[in-house]
Amino acid sequence: MGKGGNQGEGATEREAPMPTFSWEEIQKHNLRTDRWLVIDRKVYNITKWSRRHPGGFRVIGHYAGEDATDAFFAFHRNLDFVRKFMKPLLIGELAPEEPSQDHSKNSQITEDFRALRKTAEQMNLFKANHLFFLLLLAHIFVMETIAWFTVFYFGNGWIPTIITAIILAASQAQAGWLQHDFGHLSVYKKSTWNHIVHKFTIGHLKGASGNWWNHRHFQHHAKPNIFQKDPDVNMLHLFVLGERQPVEYGQKKLKYLPYNHQHEYFYLIGPPLLIPIYFQYQIIMTMIVHKDWVDLAWAVSYYARFFITYIPFYGFLGSILFLNFIRCLGTMKTEPAVLASRFLESHWFVWVTQMSHIPMDIDNEAYRDWFSSQLSATCNVEQSFFNDWFSGHLNFQIEHHLFPTMPRHNLHKVAPLVRSLCAKHGIEYQEKPLLQALQDITGSLKKSGQLWLDAYLHK
Repeated sequence: MGKGGNQGEGATEREAPMPTFSWEEIQKHNLRTDRWLVIDRKVYNITKWSRRHPGGFRVIGHYAGEDATDAFFAFHRNLDFVRKFMKPLLIGELAPEEPSQDHSKNSQITEDFRALRKTAEQMNLFKANHLFFLLLLAHIFVMETIAWFTVFYFGNGWIPTIITAIILAASQAQAGWLQHDFGHLSVYKKSTWNHIVHKFTIGHLKGASGNWWNHRHFQHHAKPNIFQKDPDVNMLHLFVLGERQPVEYGQKKLKYLPYNHQHEYFYLIGPPLLIPIYFQYQIIMTMIVHKDWVDLAWAVSYYARFFITYIPFYGFLGSILFLNFIRCLGTMKTEPAVLASRFLESHWFVWVTQMSHIPMDIDNEAYRDWFSSQLSATCNVEQSFFNDWFSGHLNFQIEHHLFPTMPRHNLHKVAPLVRSLCAKHGIEYQEKPLLQALQDITGSLKKSGQLWLDAYLHK
C-alpha cells in the first residue's frame, strides 16, 4: 500500500523519503489507462508516457504491474540517455520488506543471471566487430549484382529466371537478418546510428518499415510465446498452438479450420503466404495509418530500385510477378513461371524463425523470471558455418533472447555460460540438429491438432 507522497505521474526525486509501495498495490496498476512498473526497485508511472515509448506502447505495457529490470537492461544500450526520460516518471520505490521480484519469481535465478550478464560485459561480448557487419552488407550487394548480371547476360528464360529468383531470395533473407541486427541496437554503441542504418537496411534493402518491425518484434522478445502479448503466436484462428489453446478451442467447439490437419495445410498457408500477403499488407497499412512517411519513403526507394533494375527484362507486370509469387500467365516473353523472391524468402523466414519457438512452451502469462521465460520459449540449433549463415545466427536463439543487444558473432561465446547456469538450476537447454528442428515445427502442430480433436470430440 502506498505510504504518503505524490502518486501522480511526473513526480520527481526529492531529498525527502520517497513513497513506498507493496507489490499488491503495484499489481493493481496493470490496466491500459493505469500502468506502473518497477525497475531496480524504483516504481514508475508510465501511463501517459507509454504512448511516446520508442519501442511502442504495447511492449512496455506488457510489464505493467511487474518488475521490468531485466527487460530494461536487455533492450537498451545507452542507459544514461534512457534514464533522463525515466526520472520524471519516478513516483516511489518498493517497501523495504518487499522482495525485488513479483509473483514469487525465483530470486536466485535472477541474481545469477545478472551476474552472468556482468561477466559477459567484462568479456566485451556486447562490443561489435564492425568489419563483420560490413562484410555481411557487402555480400548482400554482391548477390544482388550477380542476380542482375544473370538475367542481363543470359536473358529472361526459365533457367536464368529461376537462378535469379533464388539468389534474390538469399539476398533478401540475409538483408532480413542484417536489419534484425541494427534493429536490436547490436552494432553501434550509440542507438542513433543503429536506428539510421536500420531504416536503410529494412527500408531500402527490403521495402519494409522499421517502426512496424520495432513495435512487433520487441513484443515478441519481451513476452515470447505468451498469448495476448507475443504477436508471433497470434494465429488469427488459422492454427492452435501449445497444449492449452487447442484444448480450450476443442472444449468450446471452435472449429474455424480442421486443426487436426494443421500440420498439413501449414505448408499451403504458412511459409508461402506470410511475407508476400500478411506481412506486406500489415507493413503498408501501418505506414499509411500511422503516417510513417520516412519509412514509406525508404520503402518506395526499394521498389523504385527493383523496378528500374528488372523492368527492362520483364516489363512492369512481369517485374511485379517476379517480386512476389504469382506464376506469369499468357504468352509473355517472361512465361517461364516467374518464381518470386518474396515467395521463396517467405519459406526461408518462416522455417528459420519458427523452428526455435513453435515446438516450445506456448501458454498464457505465467510470470516467470526473465531467464526462465526465455529458456521455456526458445531452443538452439547446432552451430556450423552453414547454420550460422542460413539462420543469421538465430540458431543461437536462446542467447539472442537473453541478450538481444549482443552482436550475433559473440553469441556462441556466451553460450557455455548460459549452459552452465541452466545446469545449476535444472533448466533444460535444448539444442537440436537443423533438420530435426525443422521437423519439430510440423510435429508440434500435429500434436496440438490432435489435442484439439480429442477435446472437440469429447462430450
